[in-house]
Amino acid sequence: MEITDLTPAERRVRDAFPHGEGVDFRESDDEDPEQGASWGPQRTLRAEVLRALLLDGTVREGRIAGLKVWGARITGVLHLMYGTVDHPVRLRACHFEETPNLYGARIPALVLTDSVLPGLTAGTLRVDGTLRITCCRIAGRVRLAGARISGAFFANQARLGRPDQVLDEPVLQLGHADVGADVRAVGLVAHGEVRLKGTTVGGQVNLDDAVLRNPGGTALDAETLSVGTDLRGMRLRTDGRFNLRGVRIPHQLNLAYARLSHPEGVALRASSSVIGELWLREAAPVEGAVNLRRAQVDLLHVPPEAWPERVQIDGLSYRVLAPHLPPEQRLPLLEREAGGYLPYPYEQLTTAYRTVGDDAAARTVQLAKLRRHRRTLPPYARLWGWLQDAAVGYGFRPMRAAGWLLLLLCTGTLAFALHHPPALKPSEAPAFNPLFYTLDLLLPIIDFGQEGAYAPRGWYQWLSYLLIVTGWVLATTIAAGVSRSLSRQ
Repeated sequence: MEITDLTPAERRVRDAFPHGEGVDFRESDDEDPEQGASWGPQRTLRAEVLRALLLDGTVREGRIAGLKVWGARITGVLHLMYGTVDHPVRLRACHFEETPNLYGARIPALVLTDSVLPGLTAGTLRVDGTLRITCCRIAGRVRLAGARISGAFFANQARLGRPDQVLDEPVLQLGHADVGADVRAVGLVAHGEVRLKGTTVGGQVNLDDAVLRNPGGTALDAETLSVGTDLRGMRLRTDGRFNLRGVRIPHQLNLAYARLSHPEGVALRASSSVIGELWLREAAPVEGAVNLRRAQVDLLHVPPEAWPERVQIDGLSYRVLAPHLPPEQRLPLLEREAGGYLPYPYEQLTTAYRTVGDDAAARTVQLAKLRRHRRTLPPYARLWGWLQDAAVGYGFRPMRAAGWLLLLLCTGTLAFALHHPPALKPSEAPAFNPLFYTLDLLLPIIDFGQEGAYAPRGWYQWLSYLLIVTGWVLATTIAAGVSRSLSRQ
């Protein structure tokens, strides 16, 4: 096509291009580009004309050329595949009849703000500045896999896909891309999977107020995503799996006020991740399972009511747990571990309480751990564990043993004071003392000379046997508790 074979609308754009001036075809600032198919020839531009301008257009000396258009209807395919464009492209509030093809192209800046497109093909695109699809409505796929964007990627308030269609691939493909600054998608609405798998972002990923819907599938696949600062998702809404497996987020993963839903599977997966702070403050209860296995988090700010019934937290390590709550509110979570009884989550919760100096809470968690473990033991071992628990709380309740000893001591002293056992050798036996006789029976390592000198009969003999046996049990459990306490210190 000859560059001179132009319509009046195209000549306006051609004349403005060398000066970097804008051409506004809009009749009003609030018109809807969704109706662009009805726009007439007075605001219609052929994609091949735009391509010719960008690749071979006249450049005025001393001026910065650029394509700057508002409110145009663009027909045909804007085909810049593998092309090198030296001028910024700004096509705002435009209506594209066909999907632009910018695969492998290199461009200083690309702005499609407020435009309507059937799709965007721009895999391995190189953008020296920013890429904006802010407020765009794109019915099909946005292919940006492997893109290299030196500046930021903006998709605020964009609408991707349609709720009535099912795509066989992600609606936004930004996998294995490299974004030098931020990925900002505040208020994004995506009907289909959003993929950031293997992507590197130098700054922040912001999904505040976004709505990601892919029922029964993956709403966000950000596996092995690496960001420079934060991943924000305040008030985020997801319908589908939120996959953050293996991510690296040095500062905050902020999901405050979010609502995550994937009832038929894992709603939140952040296993094997390294995260500075994970926030689910004021978030709705997660609908679906949560998988945080082997994740490393410095601060875990998750209220108990946000956790679902199914969790996988074996190997999850954290230094500080917030808000600070009594262990009775944290322990039910450990009962929900999908793998049954696992000791590590109890040890991690104990460590978190000790980090903030709450030793009493740490002891409560350790006691709960032993009680949970007891349910996995054979009957005879469960019986022995129950005795240790009842006697001294597995060593974490040492005053309980003193209470048992005092009760048995009073019982034996009263019983033998009312009925003295007969002496074996009356001429050699010391004077009977019911208190010290009971102590002789209870404490196997103490001998006051009373037990060997007197022999009770009848039910008193059975009482003495009971005191001897319980004395041995108490002595053993106390020794075990002391040993456990010393090993902790």
